[in-house]
Amino acid sequence: MKKKYNRKGENHHNTYVPQHQDGDVKAKKHLGQHFLTDETVAQRIADTLSYSGYPFVLEIGPGMGVLTKYLVKKDADLHVIEIDRDSVAYLKEHYPALEGKIHEKDFLKYDVSEIFGQDQFAIIGNFPYNISTQIVFKMLELRRFIPEFSGMFQKEVAQRICEKEGNKTYGILSVLVQAFYEAEYLFTVPPSVFNPPPKVDSGVLRFTRKEDFSLPVDEKLFFRVVKTAFQQRRKTLRNSLKIFDLPDSIKEDSIFDLRPEQLSTARFIELTQKIEPNAI
Repeated sequence: MKKKYNRKGENHHNTYVPQHQDGDVKAKKHLGQHFLTDETVAQRIADTLSYSGYPFVLEIGPGMGVLTKYLVKKDADLHVIEIDRDSVAYLKEHYPALEGKIHEKDFLKYDVSEIFGQDQFAIIGNFPYNISTQIVFKMLELRRFIPEFSGMFQKEVAQRICEKEGNKTYGILSVLVQAFYEAEYLFTVPPSVFNPPPKVDSGVLRFTRKEDFSLPVDEKLFFRVVKTAFQQRRKTLRNSLKIFDLPDSIKEDSIFDLRPEQLSTARFIELTQKIEPNAI
């Protein structure tokens, strides 16, 4: 299909012409796109969810649908969200079964309740490296709706999220995710299965929401304590949490002698409980 122009060379029909006329969608660097090309890996990722206990699945960033191909076969109502217009046009052409379920939106800015209302849904995807941690933070905001989450990250990021206390890579996301979910690092994926290949390995992880995922503390304060502590991770909590202006009697507790990477999620909850009565 060619664009029609008037005599002044302007686009006569204000319609979008997809850029995959000759085949595949071209990966766009500014979107952090690396299209998965390995069918076996795609099927393994699709198999990471249980598809049990929720009616919907949302795939983020389906691209040309190599993972979508296996998700549509699962016993779940699949929706996909994709910011790239070329990919959206490709998906509409190749996945007619998803009519009305391909959403040309930015997941980070979109209110997904417009799709799912108050229903539960799982998230899955081959996530762009440049926004993967932001996707996790948004998932945490939506945690009461998301019992399962799985997908592909840069390997180091995936390992960091699943890391336990006592390691240098343990950080904010490790604590926050593990407060509400069981986090598992599942398997490593080499650069060779992508087009274009990234410069690093990828890792697939899975989060399964805990049966009781409420915290016995103010959750906003918990997030604030964790983030503040890790902003100066080399300092003891006594020094890194000065912003809370705590009385000396509380700071005498031995937990304030520790650095943030030494505290498990449970101990961060304990720390927040100590701070809560005096928090400003």
